[in-house]
Amino acid sequence: MPGRLLIIGAQAISMNTEALAARIDHTVLGPTTTMTEVVDVLEEAASHGMNACIPPCYLDAASDTDPVMNSDVTLVTVIGFPHGQHASIAKRKEAVTAWQAGADEIDVVINIGRMKTGVTETVTRDIAEVVAAVPIPVKVIIETSLLSSDEKHRACEIAVDADADFLKTSTGFADGGATTSDVEVLSSYLPVKASGGIRSYQKAKSMLDAGAERIGASAGVKILEEAPDV
Repeated sequence: MPGRLLIIGAQAISMNTEALAARIDHTVLGPTTTMTEVVDVLEEAASHGMNACIPPCYLDAASDTDPVMNSDVTLVTVIGFPHGQHASIAKRKEAVTAWQAGADEIDVVINIGRMKTGVTETVTRDIAEVVAAVPIPVKVIIETSLLSSDEKHRACEIAVDADADFLKTSTGFADGGATTSDVEVLSSYLPVKASGGIRSYQKAKSMLDAGAERIGASAGVKILEEAPDV
């Protein structure tokens, strides 16, 4: 396939369409999401080589659908979504249930209110219990648009202390979304999934340029269609 150059940090690397697709979590997480919409996303992810991020209630059915069974689609789901205010025991149970239903990765929302009030140990334990409960990668969604600079660093430290695998910028349900400056900060702690408001190739590329390892977007197909050949 034709290649293209992306700048990751200060290093230029060659990335073709297939490699770009593998870094996109093609997403459908709206409150009115139906199984029909989930199947559409799975089919698009399978045909383009993307991952798929879907609501946990559809994991069982999704794992049995042809687009997943006959492909290498990585299934991602969300836990404690979208506000992170679930009881820790509920998050842990939700994570285990999701893994048993076929999830390959989990994106869990940090308890933002508790973190803002400085209950760091409780918030760290909340995430750590999810990480310890499942043998699959866990990304911590910190909702950057709701945090001050100091709070962003604190959230990153919590994710590191909880032994999480990734940081994720946003749920997509708060005002604002991923920014390149936030990606730069987060990527100094852990690999980053940039999510929220990424609807074009240029926006996705800017996040990758800033250091993101993964892109979360409902516009995955559009991003790939806009990617130029060089």
